[in-house]
Amino acid sequence: MPEGPELHLASQFVNEACRALVFGGCVEKSSVSRNPEVPFESSAYRISASARGKELRLILSPLPGAQPPQEPLALVFRFGMSGSFQLVPREELPRHAHLRFYTAPPGRRLALCFVDIRRFGRWDLGGKWQPGRGPCVLQEYQQFRENVLRNLADKAFDRPICEALLDQRFFNGIGNYLRAEILYRLKIPPFEKARSVLEALQQHRPSPELTLSQKIRTKLQNPDLLELCHSVPKEVVQLGGKGYGSESGEEDFAAFRAWLRCYGMPGMSSLQDRHGRTIWFQGDPGPLAPKGRKSRKKKSKATQPSPEDRVEDSLPPSKAPSRTRRAKRDLPKRTATQWPEGTSLQQDPEAPTVPKKGRRKGRQAASGHCRPRKVKADIPSLEPEGTSAS
Repeated sequence: MPEGPELHLASQFVNEACRALVFGGCVEKSSVSRNPEVPFESSAYRISASARGKELRLILSPLPGAQPPQEPLALVFRFGMSGSFQLVPREELPRHAHLRFYTAPPGRRLALCFVDIRRFGRWDLGGKWQPGRGPCVLQEYQQFRENVLRNLADKAFDRPICEALLDQRFFNGIGNYLRAEILYRLKIPPFEKARSVLEALQQHRPSPELTLSQKIRTKLQNPDLLELCHSVPKEVVQLGGKGYGSESGEEDFAAFRAWLRCYGMPGMSSLQDRHGRTIWFQGDPGPLAPKGRKSRKKKSKATQPSPEDRVEDSLPPSKAPSRTRRAKRDLPKRTATQWPEGTSLQQDPEAPTVPKKGRRKGRQAASGHCRPRKVKADIPSLEPEGTSAS
């Protein structure tokens, strides 16, 4: 799932690719998208972008003399699980291009497209950042740090540190792979209480006797968790490309895979947190680890995490076992495991929600005889506890 670095890289891509381009006409939305129409039309306008945490703002700015007269329009995007921007020839639109901005003639006609295969991405008109999100870990580090340390009494910090790191009110831009890498570097058990980890940082003050260069050297050699929340995403940005996700291209993704130390790596263990998100770690999971769940260790030598190992990237089962197969086994039907329900800033709001499936009514056999009803066993639900996801 795109996290803070990916949104930042996307804004860089838009600015570099569109700097010399003039766009014109209407903004076109695909018929299948449930996002709002974009009521903007101009004979000549430019596009620029900026990012903050897990959001990207696109600004459409009409050029002087463009018709009809139009005020600049801003859109704020959240990428969901698979959102990205692509610049392509107009006649070669990607299949899942749900919002399209076309260049004006003369010259080759191009289209800047918001592409989203899974359709969990969102855009809002007006250009305001989503209310309640904290400062960006990448570009507003000092405000981000102060916001966390000032609010340690919040109940979010009663939770394990791995869950607190997904709370976008405090860690705007941190997602699943980043939390694993940050905790791994500091050897912090993912299910240690968040407040216990962070309270020590309130008292941490560098010695006044140190020179500025010594203070900087000390920070670089011994960064704390909040400093890594800034520097680790910055490393991903410096890799270039599009960051996380194989859709970014094999060359770009190979560099990202080589950078990973923990997330989906061989020899690492994994557990699902309270929200059904998989956390990767090494060693002891910590005192708040979910009861009754055993950690799994990655044995494969492959460096790319498989979809089965990433709850946030897996799709719900497309089909339940057929009626014939269930009848032959004479087993009760179980509910397939689904994503947790609900979304909020307390966890990553881009994660999709999947409604629970209703019971399927039995159908009459072709012969006209009714199939005998089976008695359903008292089996506990296999679904993770439903709350918000990242």
